[in-house]
Amino acid sequence: MFTQAQKKEVIKYGKKLVDYNLTSGTGGNISLYDPKDKEILITPSGFDFYEMTEEDLVIIDLEGNVLEAKSGQKPSSEWMMHGVFYKNREDLQAIIHAHTVYGTVLSCLREPLKPTHYMVAVAGEDIRVAEYATFGTEQLSRNAYEAMRDRKAVILANHGILGGEINLDKAFNVIEEVEYCSKIYCIAKSVGDPVILDRDEMEVMKHKFQNYGKNVKKH
Repeated sequence: MFTQAQKKEVIKYGKKLVDYNLTSGTGGNISLYDPKDKEILITPSGFDFYEMTEEDLVIIDLEGNVLEAKSGQKPSSEWMMHGVFYKNREDLQAIIHAHTVYGTVLSCLREPLKPTHYMVAVAGEDIRVAEYATFGTEQLSRNAYEAMRDRKAVILANHGILGGEINLDKAFNVIEEVEYCSKIYCIAKSVGDPVILDRDEMEVMKHKFQNYGKNVKKH
């Protein structure tokens, strides 16, 4: 069962996407997963984040059946793209899909985000591009899932980006850093040929980020 606090959190991060210029209009969607009850709390379809209330959020099961829709809204058209991760990955309990500017530039170029900046490591060694499929389709969800294996973010061809983590705070951080690194990569490519960090260094970064920001227990 989702609490009122969790619903408020979804609204909060939807507004942050807009405030941080990570999406615009009705683009993008957010969800939380309850692994115990196997339920998904997700934003409604075609709704401005600043007009959304907790009552507009929809609760569905993993097959997309609506369990709760207090204001009669339909779940996001991309619910399958959220559900496929919750079905298959225990490390993800929050997912954010956004139409960021620089991430979408790479998506239109069908170009992966290479590790020219070490912060790419918050999501993986690099960020792959999922093959194109029409939005809201099962094919898109499958393509996104395959391209995001061993990663916490994926670029959706000619569409945008998607990121996931154990909670919304961390999922938002993934989206924010992927967009930052995408911006740096695009600008660097416009000036010259960016230097790519090697796999050994990215492996070091991955281990560093596993404990980044955590309190160290004192003995």
